Amino acid sequence: MLEYHKTTEKEKRIICGWKYNGKYAIYNNPPYEEQLEKQQGFANSRNNYYSFYDGTELIGYINLVEEESVVFFGIGVNPIYCNQGYGQKISDTACQISRRLYPEKPIHLKVRTWNIRAVKCYEKAGFRIVGEPILQTTPTGEGTFYLMVAE
Repeated sequence: MLEYHKTTEKEKRIICGWKYNGKYAIYNNPPYEEQLEKQQGFANSRNNYYSFYDGTELIGYINLVEEESVVFFGIGVNPIYCNQGYGQKISDTACQISRRLYPEKPIHLKVRTWNIRAVKCYEKAGFRIVGEPILQTTPTGEGTFYLMVAE
């Protein structure tokens, strides 16, 4: 069972240092100091981060953002632990946390359409694709995303 708690400032700095390879490098975070200056990302006060541990190892994090009618769910897994089943475990727990904090609101996420590994992970955790792919501009450029909703 993974342990979790609210993400600390120290953990935010560690997570911002994680580096993904290849096409996944698009998920690399800017330095935490830069996020603090801009009050974005990990420094955005609307964000609600939790860190996940397997023993003493920081495995990943989630972000739950309450919006008017939904909860937006974001996730990151330490690149050295990707593709080992942690994403599904963290996603399952994220849904439990969200349902406890925001019981009346559905849980949504957006995932790049090319990220089949993540899509499969979310489907195993009970999410399903809704509607047609969405073209969206992000800080890293334009991308095509699926909207997924927890069942």
